[in-house]
Amino acid sequence: MTRGVVLSVLSSVLFAVLYYYTTLLHPLDGAEIFAWRILLCLPAVAVLLARSRGWKEVAQVFGRLRREWRLWLLLPLSSALIGAQLWLFVWAPLHQRALDVSMGYFLLPLVMVLVGRVLYKEKLNRLQTAAVAIAVLGVAHEFLRTGAFSWVTALVMFGYPPYFILRRKLRTGSLSTLWFDMMLMVPAAFFILGGQEVGVVEQFQLRPALLFLVPVLGAISSAALIAYLSASRYLPLGLFGLLGYVEPVLLFWVAFLFLSEEVPVAAWFTYVPIWVAVVLVAADGARALAARR
Repeated sequence: MTRGVVLSVLSSVLFAVLYYYTTLLHPLDGAEIFAWRILLCLPAVAVLLARSRGWKEVAQVFGRLRREWRLWLLLPLSSALIGAQLWLFVWAPLHQRALDVSMGYFLLPLVMVLVGRVLYKEKLNRLQTAAVAIAVLGVAHEFLRTGAFSWVTALVMFGYPPYFILRRKLRTGSLSTLWFDMMLMVPAAFFILGGQEVGVVEQFQLRPALLFLVPVLGAISSAALIAYLSASRYLPLGLFGLLGYVEPVLLFWVAFLFLSEEVPVAAWFTYVPIWVAVVLVAADGARALAARR
């Protein structure tokens, strides 16, 4: 279990590093960084499939494609949903929206609790109910403060749940689903890189450092992905979920300390209730995990 904890924390740290690292890739924009990330991470997914004997699952999905026409619609939809999140993750730090993304990741667990209650009739206990109520206070304050809610935050907190719901309906393994998600994004990646005003070769000629920086982007992304998926195999699901709260904390401090995004004094009345709600959800998960032992 110790190995799983270390891998989970390492993946969160690497994703936080990646968050900042995208700002070093000038003149690449968010779409181009997204494209490189897809192309460079695909070999890592292939390695994971080989190590876990997951190619059998991929073959099974191909077999289902011959029998289930709906997969021809659902697999591209799955890829589009997660692709939007992967693009947003590298776009936000370049456009001073990193804090908005971290807010979305803080609110995501609470949205998932509500999704479980509404769609799957999962009952909320007292801690979960209190967490949702306190988070609503923070969200309400943000509406009163700004008169709106960031579309970036909304895309994270409301974009991931349909993806997770769809993965349940697909009834495929996590690695095989990831493989199809990534493969279906490859044409978009080539289209983005091929449609630039300044070609790939010219970009690398204008800034030779990209010859080093872009492969490092792939190395960080791949290492984070491998650590994350490896941790999921070593840890109980409950503990794995709890450790997932490390990442939004790190993303917030990367945005605040290293990307120089300001948090107005009034905004702390939004963040603090949401952080309290996250702590309550984490405490509830820890209690449930301890009860199962």
